[in-house]
Amino acid sequence: MKKYLYLTIVSSILWSCGGGGGDNPPDPTPTNKAPTVPTLVYPTNNLLCIENPVECKWNASTDQEGDAITYQIEVARNSAFTEDKQTFTAASVTQTVPLVEDIAYYWRVKATDSKNASSSYSTTYKFYTYGEGVVNHLPFSPELVKPALNSVVQTTTASLEWAASDVDTNDTLTYDVYFGTSNPPMVMEGNNQATTTLNVAVNASTNYYWYVVVKDGKGGETKGQVWNFKTD
Repeated sequence: MKKYLYLTIVSSILWSCGGGGGDNPPDPTPTNKAPTVPTLVYPTNNLLCIENPVECKWNASTDQEGDAITYQIEVARNSAFTEDKQTFTAASVTQTVPLVEDIAYYWRVKATDSKNASSSYSTTYKFYTYGEGVVNHLPFSPELVKPALNSVVQTTTASLEWAASDVDTNDTLTYDVYFGTSNPPMVMEGNNQATTTLNVAVNASTNYYWYVVVKDGKGGETKGQVWNFKTD
């Protein structure tokens, strides 16, 4: 009887010390990490590119597991990468891209390892291709600052803000702002204004749409994409 009690006590101690398998075993296959985000080198932001085709360059990404890395390069005529988009895959950190003269382009790169884990896209850079005999270049498409796309505004006034630039650095840019509940909006709320902000009154529980036309004062103008937000 004593021997039986002794064996029972020893078994209980072993079970409480981990012999019972209460803890989960370590994962034999750790999660694969994505490569770091590439950084763009050339063309630099807001550059007037003389050469065509353009050789895009970026800094190499690194991978924690030492996996082989490939890069996906996107070039398009708008910052949403929906207009005339070209997509390339490269194993090195350069890619030659054929382009049309006298056009604004946007480009970005992401890295993917051999296990199919991808980084986020790099910052988007914009540049303009040189055209023979061109004395004025169109402004770049306006870029959204706030409210963020598809965001919710909880005040009775919304502050619209955007950014814009032009390779002709001596041009003075002005803006027409269209705003409303239809998509695309038809009402011009800001007319030929010099600032890149506009406050508008909004109603509760409503979807709003807006876009900006940027003008360079020399007859060149660029219509931006439609942005949207909603109110609480």
